[in-house]
Amino acid sequence: MFGKKGKTVTGLDIGTSSIKLIKMEKTSAGYSLKTLGIKELPPEAIIDQEIKDRETVIFNLQSLIDQVDPKTKEVAIGISGHGVITDKISMDKKTGSEGEQAILFEAEQRSPFDVEDVTLDYHIVNVSEETNKMDVLLVAARNEFLKTYLDLIFDAGLKPVVVDTDALAVFNAYEINYEIDPQRVTALINIGFEVTNLTFVKDGLYHSTRDLSAGCRAIYDTIQREFRLTPDLAAKTLKGEISSTLDQDMLKATLVASCEELVSGLEVAFSYFKTSAKAPNVDWIVLSGGGALVPFLPEFLQSKLNIPVEIANPLRNIDYDPEMFGDLHPEKIAPLLAVGIGLAARKVK
Repeated sequence: MFGKKGKTVTGLDIGTSSIKLIKMEKTSAGYSLKTLGIKELPPEAIIDQEIKDRETVIFNLQSLIDQVDPKTKEVAIGISGHGVITDKISMDKKTGSEGEQAILFEAEQRSPFDVEDVTLDYHIVNVSEETNKMDVLLVAARNEFLKTYLDLIFDAGLKPVVVDTDALAVFNAYEINYEIDPQRVTALINIGFEVTNLTFVKDGLYHSTRDLSAGCRAIYDTIQREFRLTPDLAAKTLKGEISSTLDQDMLKATLVASCEELVSGLEVAFSYFKTSAKAPNVDWIVLSGGGALVPFLPEFLQSKLNIPVEIANPLRNIDYDPEMFGDLHPEKIAPLLAVGIGLAARKVK
């Protein structure tokens, strides 16, 4: 699953509400953005991570590639949600084939799925010479879930060369663009349309991830119903594009009423992390995904969780031509690009 050192590939983030295509070039100063494309998807094309309208998704994907980079073939994709399990284990330091066998044995013992039904991979996060222990990140993806996305990529005329998880792609984008403070516990929260990815960073290192089956869809559905909006206008409201034309008090009340499941899931995830990581507090939240653009949502989460919230800018340390964004303001849409940026920075041999 994890790309190794070598050439960079095109990051392809297929979200529930849109497809993002990003290609970067490694430079002596960091990264340079070479290709960027965003294509909106109909709200019912993908529901609960299940591709309901396969032909529409493929058509929009091919249209996006034809529009921004017809030569694109090899892509890195991200997956998340109920079909993916991540876990981190601490075990005796081992190397070579012995180490790999020991890691895979542990992975088989921990996977909630039958080992024959999943694709397993791992990454060594940290090695302690003092304790002779190593921390290993395990990832398991259900084969049926994975195959659905891979088949779609192949049928669109593309070749998937890296499969990552959305949460780890967000962490990758964060590493590229921010100085990680080892004294601060940070939560990276990527709020998508139906899934929210959490990645916790502690002691300057990746600690753990968690996916929540809650996102912006509940807000979208409630706003559309309460304000009697068309799907297009409801989507624009989520991005803050027409919110000023609506009653602000009613919009805020609607948001609060529709965020209960999301907030509850975040509170449980934070409580579990603090217990398992023996961390008394989470010091900082960096918010990305479409949820970062929803009016009042970042402020509401900050007040509910009582933790400072910063809006992510995954373009912060990346060189780019502003004209590439057309009429869009780069910093305005930057939070939407976190997964795509992280995928585009992956490398293959």
